Amino acid sequence: MSKIKTIYACSKCGAQTPKWEGRCSECGGWGTLEKETVSDSERQEKQNQLQDLKVDFIDLAKIKKSDPQRLKTGLDAFNIAINGGIVRASLVLIGGNPGIGKSTLISQIVSKNFKTLYVSGEETASSVKSRMDRLGVEFGDLKFLAENNLEKILAGAMKAKSDLLIIDSIQTVYTSEINSDAGGVSQVRACTVKLMEIARKLDMAILIASHVNKAGDLAGPKALEHLVDCVISLEGDRLNRYRMLRVIKNRYGSTDNSEVLEMTSKGFKKVLNPSNIYLSNSNIDKGTVITSIMDGSQVLMLELQALVNKTNFGYPKRTTSGFDQKRLELLLAVLSKKASLKLGAYDVYINLTGGFQVKDRSLDLAVCLAIMSAYHNKVVKSDTIVFGEVGLSGEIRSIPKTRERIKEALALGFKNIIIPKFSKKIVIKEVNLIEVEKIKDLSTHLF
Repeated sequence: MSKIKTIYACSKCGAQTPKWEGRCSECGGWGTLEKETVSDSERQEKQNQLQDLKVDFIDLAKIKKSDPQRLKTGLDAFNIAINGGIVRASLVLIGGNPGIGKSTLISQIVSKNFKTLYVSGEETASSVKSRMDRLGVEFGDLKFLAENNLEKILAGAMKAKSDLLIIDSIQTVYTSEINSDAGGVSQVRACTVKLMEIARKLDMAILIASHVNKAGDLAGPKALEHLVDCVISLEGDRLNRYRMLRVIKNRYGSTDNSEVLEMTSKGFKKVLNPSNIYLSNSNIDKGTVITSIMDGSQVLMLELQALVNKTNFGYPKRTTSGFDQKRLELLLAVLSKKASLKLGAYDVYINLTGGFQVKDRSLDLAVCLAIMSAYHNKVVKSDTIVFGEVGLSGEIRSIPKTRERIKEALALGFKNIIIPKFSKKIVIKEVNLIEVEKIKDLSTHLF
């Protein structure tokens, strides 16, 4: 007699547990666990059926190498970021915070050179048309569909036979096969899988928009990013007119390309010299330094500010904007231990211009220098730029693409460049190149 096993599966995220619980431990949904029974005989029967299935193998040695066909969009900066355009039969995901400009970017992608089906679950046809007219978008064969049901969207895509299908946004779409609300984890995952199938079947490029949650991640399951072919992030402060278009994943090209865009009344425009927009024209004050980061293959110069203030409470505050707070706490411990800075009674604030969240380790040395400047109440030498990684023992570690950073700094007129010590001496005329080996030696070169 076959043994019957009972499990409880979550209708929202699919997580399984051996006993019933009121709340799912994975997604946090209440009352979503449903009872399922599985017998050993049914499982064995399914395994036996696999042996009778016909499988067609493909010999990779016989496939001729060819470049994928791409759809050149109406925004040149977008084409450059994804290596020439959207690949046919691919699924592209664009993510960003609400109000960051995802719909504006999607509208500018539309071109008269290919057929487009625009599906929106949030806007009407008149609002989409008025936005495209305001942006001056030249569209030819463009059809609009205001629909949330995925089955109707797929039926419309098969009838329209468009080259590009745009869905804004994936959180508003639902499939009738899943008994849950639109925007749930299981709904987003099921809809994405079906869209991937229809993209391969119809040789149609599909572009979907996704919101970003409070944690900064794309709303929906993490598997959403693994399913799609290309993940593009639109980042920045929505109150600022500058945005960063960053490619996080690309199966058909590199992820080294990133573009700085400016939001204007006519839509997004590429910024030709992005380093100048993030550098203040005013005199450098105490606690302010200039640093360099790498965003893909692009070098950006940013202004980093630090404020050290006597704490009014027993526990000092550590507040950051654009920089990892845990990384700041680590650097403060290194400064206290290796540079003899008594920061236990001071609040420390770090601000990075541009509104970006930067994870480049080359910011470590700039953060330490800015804190030293604010702590000693002294101004860093003019025309100084600094970048390097700081270790726990106070050593300054080398960072990638140092020569590219130095070249960009020279082009912008910096005279003092502070870098980690190299094994081979770097000699550059008409510039004071300062190589630092230990964090305790940093202050001797600066004030």
